[in-house]
Amino acid sequence: MYFAALGTRCMMRSLPVRTATIAAMGAIVTLFVAWTSDDLPKAHARFHSNAELDRFREEIDLPTAWNTYFRGSGTCDGCHGLDDVPPVFANRTAAGEDVSPVTSWRATMMANAAKDPFWRAKVSHEVAVNPAHQVELEDKCTSCHAPMGRFDKMMTVGGHYSIAELEEDTLGLDGVSCLACHMQSPDSLGVLFSGSLKYVTDGAVFGPYDAENLFWPPMSFLELTPQYGAHINDAGICAGCHSLVTATADLQGNLTGDQFVEQATYHEWLNSVFNTDVDPEGGISCQGCHMPRIHEPMVISALYDFLSSEEYLRTPYGRHDLVGGNTFMLALLKDNRAALNLTANETHFDSTIARTVRLLQNQTLLLENTVVERTADTAFVDVQLTNLAGHKFPSGYPARRAFVELVVENATGDTLFRSGGWDQTYEVIGHDAEWEPHYDVIRSPDQAQIYELVAGDVNGDKTTVLERAKEPLKDNRLAPLGFTTSHASYDTMVIAGVPPTDIDFNRDLNGVEGSGTDIIHYHVPLNGYSGLIRVRSRVWYQSAPPGFMREMFTYSTPEIETFRPMYEAADGSPVLVKEQEIVDLSTSIDHLAELGVRIFPNPVHDGQLRIEGLDRRIGSIKVYDVRGSLVAERKDHAGPRWVATLPPGPGTYFVVVQAAGQRFVERVVAWR
Repeated sequence: MYFAALGTRCMMRSLPVRTATIAAMGAIVTLFVAWTSDDLPKAHARFHSNAELDRFREEIDLPTAWNTYFRGSGTCDGCHGLDDVPPVFANRTAAGEDVSPVTSWRATMMANAAKDPFWRAKVSHEVAVNPAHQVELEDKCTSCHAPMGRFDKMMTVGGHYSIAELEEDTLGLDGVSCLACHMQSPDSLGVLFSGSLKYVTDGAVFGPYDAENLFWPPMSFLELTPQYGAHINDAGICAGCHSLVTATADLQGNLTGDQFVEQATYHEWLNSVFNTDVDPEGGISCQGCHMPRIHEPMVISALYDFLSSEEYLRTPYGRHDLVGGNTFMLALLKDNRAALNLTANETHFDSTIARTVRLLQNQTLLLENTVVERTADTAFVDVQLTNLAGHKFPSGYPARRAFVELVVENATGDTLFRSGGWDQTYEVIGHDAEWEPHYDVIRSPDQAQIYELVAGDVNGDKTTVLERAKEPLKDNRLAPLGFTTSHASYDTMVIAGVPPTDIDFNRDLNGVEGSGTDIIHYHVPLNGYSGLIRVRSRVWYQSAPPGFMREMFTYSTPEIETFRPMYEAADGSPVLVKEQEIVDLSTSIDHLAELGVRIFPNPVHDGQLRIEGLDRRIGSIKVYDVRGSLVAERKDHAGPRWVATLPPGPGTYFVVVQAAGQRFVERVVAWR
């Protein structure tokens, strides 16, 4: 029972018979205590009657089927799913939060990998382009999206696995299920890629707990044996599918012998400071972010209440959040649950979407705006992005992109400049017909910084047909911290389309590689405006942008026609990753003293900012902090004096006075 912290379910469960089962548990526990290493039950022993198992199967919607080597997620849900039967609640934190692996997993893209309508449509698109390659294409694609079906066939009768077979294969349709990870062989990590996974065939199921008191009998009815496997916490367990190289075909469908790196998330991680092989103490594995740990003792299996005793508690406990950034497809799946025959409900999807947004917004980027200089006609604004992820951002499937929006407004909120907005089709405004180049300097609203991978075919033209992809025309995705072009595997994760004149892309101020940053230099035309400006930058993320769909939607297959209306009905709005706003002073401020107005003291020591000399010529008075937030406003226009109370603590503020048809700005510093 040690392995549940990484998400397999060891034993079926019949909730309606829980009370009756508990009554019989005393004798069973006595039996457990009496066992020795020489007389443990044989693997084929069963711990539920046939009637109990039948009743259990009727009440769940996760698959309980078996094939030769794998078991459906429903067989795991009994012990490692939602536990709401007292007195002991398994898979819950001390605060009562349900963190059961199957419950967390079932609404993820991993769980729904084989039913993902975009994936189905894209596979059919590739086949429609090169129908002679159907057998190989479908076999390769299902190796990662339907591994328990594809590899069971490969390891039993051999041969290719097709989409037609997947349609009738319960375990294939279970997606990247529990045993798709927990039965991976420890000797295959980091050496097999492109869907070439290796599974054990002796019924071993690996987990992270190396304990003497392994409680394994409930697994025996599944003919599986839990074992300690340190590799289950290794990033290499993800490598087989998250570094993928595809063969290149020309426009006539002939294989050229070239290869294209469709994704190299694992290798990007290797080329970063997060690599735990290089830095075991300071590094972070894939699981460290995508399966965050709970550092408290946990009961990891339901039904057996004695597992709450200290000797059986396990820590740390790996949450099976398994989220990335694909909120668009998660929302589309949620809205089409019935049509796609999904097992997760709305609540499951809402929770997964919320976790995805939190990961995107809290663990992905840092963003900083700086007004470097202003002249009479131009504001020179630098926007610096710092990648916090352990791989490129974005990473994974080539459809994904991030783009930067910059908006500059004047003191009254009128827009002076905007780059990187999007239109009603969710396309970036100003996007070039084929693809937008990488920019070091942006001077025009029709220029936008988009971080993405753009594939080129044998003719050097953009393509979204993966089998036609030969080389990247552009890959300016933000590199992770520590990323260098001298790394041994750099050829699988090249930077492309970034001009050598962009000397601050992934380089620090000394020109040293590995900063994980990019600075975009905006030259914002002001056309003579010299007043206060508000600079707002936002980074947006899209996992299924319209431009990537365009080529596929020129074809018609049953799968494409299933996906098309779902896509068109979905909300394609980009997801906000990060935003920052700053306010910059005018470069030519007339003195209020000419009107007899005095603002004092400066600096402020007691939090009270005083303004004197006010008369009928003085209109509004507002005080802003450096983020542009209003902190004080004069609403009573009576009297020649006004006192503004500033927020506690030190800070810098701008006093904006509307007077005599003009706008005046004074900078004030508070020291406390």
